[in-house]
Amino acid sequence: MRDMNATVESETTTTASAQGEPPWLHVRREPFEYGMLPLPSLMHHDGVGSLRELREKLLDKSIPQTSWQSGGANASEDSSAMAQQPSRRVGVAAIVECLGLSEAHALLVLDTLASVLPDGDDCDQLARAYAAEIDTVGAHVDDLLLFLYIQIYRRVPPRSHKDPAAVADVWPSTSPFDGFFSTLSPLQVRPTRKSVPCQVEEEAHQLAFVQKHLSSLLALLVDLEEDGAKVLSVGSFDRLGIIFRPVDAQCNARSLSQTAPFFAGSDPDMPAVPVPLAQAHDWILEHISTQAQRTKCSGKENGPNEENDITMIDAVGAQAWVPNGVTKNREWCFEGLTFVDGVTKVSTIKSESDVTGDTLKVSNCHDAVVYVLAPTKYASVFGCSDSIVVLGAVGKAVRIEHCERVQVIVPCARICIANCRECVFFLGVNQRPLILGNNYNLQVAPFNTFYPKLEAHLAQVRVDPTVNRWDKILTLGVIDPHDSLPHPAGVADAQAEGASVVPPDRFTNFLIPRWNGGESEQNFTRANPFLLPKLYLMAQQQRNKAMENLRHLLQNVPLDDNRKRDLSNAIHAHFKEWLYGSGNIRQLYDLQIADKGTE
Repeated sequence: MRDMNATVESETTTTASAQGEPPWLHVRREPFEYGMLPLPSLMHHDGVGSLRELREKLLDKSIPQTSWQSGGANASEDSSAMAQQPSRRVGVAAIVECLGLSEAHALLVLDTLASVLPDGDDCDQLARAYAAEIDTVGAHVDDLLLFLYIQIYRRVPPRSHKDPAAVADVWPSTSPFDGFFSTLSPLQVRPTRKSVPCQVEEEAHQLAFVQKHLSSLLALLVDLEEDGAKVLSVGSFDRLGIIFRPVDAQCNARSLSQTAPFFAGSDPDMPAVPVPLAQAHDWILEHISTQAQRTKCSGKENGPNEENDITMIDAVGAQAWVPNGVTKNREWCFEGLTFVDGVTKVSTIKSESDVTGDTLKVSNCHDAVVYVLAPTKYASVFGCSDSIVVLGAVGKAVRIEHCERVQVIVPCARICIANCRECVFFLGVNQRPLILGNNYNLQVAPFNTFYPKLEAHLAQVRVDPTVNRWDKILTLGVIDPHDSLPHPAGVADAQAEGASVVPPDRFTNFLIPRWNGGESEQNFTRANPFLLPKLYLMAQQQRNKAMENLRHLLQNVPLDDNRKRDLSNAIHAHFKEWLYGSGNIRQLYDLQIADKGTE
C-alpha cells in the first residue's frame, strides 16, 4: 500500500510540475532554530489582537523612505516625493518605544530578524545588510510581526537515546561539575546524547506549529475591503517568505507570490488583485510540508537518526561523506544541511567541496578535532566535549549549545552560546556575542587562525573582517522559555553567566594544516584577516621575540658536536613526550592519512 501511495504521489507531483503549479511549500527551519530569543516581552501569548494593535503603533513610527531604499541611483524622478512617504520599516528607536525594550535588546531583535530572513536575489534589503547598516535599513513591519508571533514556539521535547550503552563511553552519566551545579543552581542540564532531538522530529514539530497557527499568521497580514472582506495583497503574501520556502518538483527555490496560482505572473508595476484570506489559507495548507517529508535520498543506513525515527514521515538521510582513511563516524547530508555527527577520538576534515547546502550541524563529537573549512550561512555545534571545532566563514548565525571543554574557532556575523561549560571561543564576529542559559567558566578571545580561502569565504557570506566585537558580550536569562522542559521556581529572572577574556599572555595562534597542496596559491589568505587588539599583538610579538632569542641561543651555545647532538636529542625527546601526553600525536597521524588520501 505504501509503494502504491508513493507512486500516486510521484505521478501527482509530476503532473503538477508539468502544469506549472509547484507541488509544495517547505517550512523554513531557520526562524525556529536560530531566531528564538528568550525575552519574555517578545512572547505575545494573547494572540493576534495585541500584535495588530502593535502593528498600528509601529506603522506610525515608520522611518522615512529614502531614495537609497527606493532604488538609489536608479530611482525614478519622483523619488524625492517618495522619500516623504512612510516606508513601513522600523528601526531600533521604534522598537524601543513600541515594545518597551532596551536599546541593546531592540538591536538584538532587529539583528536576529535580519539573520533569519530568506536570503536571495529578491530578498528583503535587511537580509543583505551589513552589521553597521541594520538600524538604518530597518525591518519591514510585517516581517517583524511574524517574527514576534513565532516567539511563542517551543522546541521539540528531548527524548532518551534508544541505545544508551552505545554512547556511555563518550558521555558518562556523571560529571565532576554535576555536584557543584546542583548546589549552585536548581537547573541541571547535561549535554548528553539523549537530549539531542533528531532533525526529522524538529522539522515535523515546526510543521505542526505552523499548521496550528497558520490562521493567526495570516491574520497579521490581512487588509479589509470596503465591504469588510479579509484579503491578502501580493506584497503581504510575499512576507510569508520568512516562514515558507517554495520549491518546485526539481527542488528549485521560487518566489512565494510566483508560486501561488492566484498571484503567478503578476507584474510589480501592475500588482495582482488581492485574494480572499480563506483562499490563501486553504492553498497553503494543501501544499505545506517539511523539507524532510520531500527529501528522497540514498543510503538509509547512514541517516541522521534511528530507522524508526525516519520512517515515521518517510524521510531518509543522504549517503554519508567519509574522508579517505580518516573517519568512519556518522556524517551525512540532509536537504540543505551538512551533518558531522559522532566523531570520536579522531580528526576529521571537510572542505568546500564536501559541504552541501547552507547549514552545517556538528554534534556529539568527543575528544576530536573537526575542521569544516567552507562558507555557510548557518552553523551549530551541539553536545560536543573535549574537542576542537574549526569552522569556515558563517554569514548568518552560529549557535553553540550543550558543550563541555570545547574550543570553537569561527569567523561569523553573529553567534549565540547556551548551556556550555569550560569552553573557549576564538571569535571574529560582527555583532555582539549572545550568551544565555546555564553556563560555567566560559572564555572568549580574538580570532586566531586563517586558511587559504578564508578571505574569499568571508566576502562570499558578507562577514566584515574589519569589525570584530568578540569581547562585547550580551547576556540574557538562564531560563529559555522556548524549550519544553519544566523550569524550577525562583530562577525565571536569573541572568546567564557571561564569559571572561583570555589574557593576552595566554593567547596563542592556531595553525590549520595544509593537507592538499595541489590548489593554486593565487589570492590565498596568508595571515589572519581580523586585526588583533593592541595588547594581544604586543604579547604575540614578545612571545615571538623570546622564541627567536631562544633559537639563537641554542644555535650558538658553546658546545662540542657530541654535546650539541645530546641537546638536540633531549629537545626532540621532550617534544615527542609532549606530543603523546597532549594527544596531538593522534592528530598528526590523522592528518597524514588525510593528506595521502588527497594525493
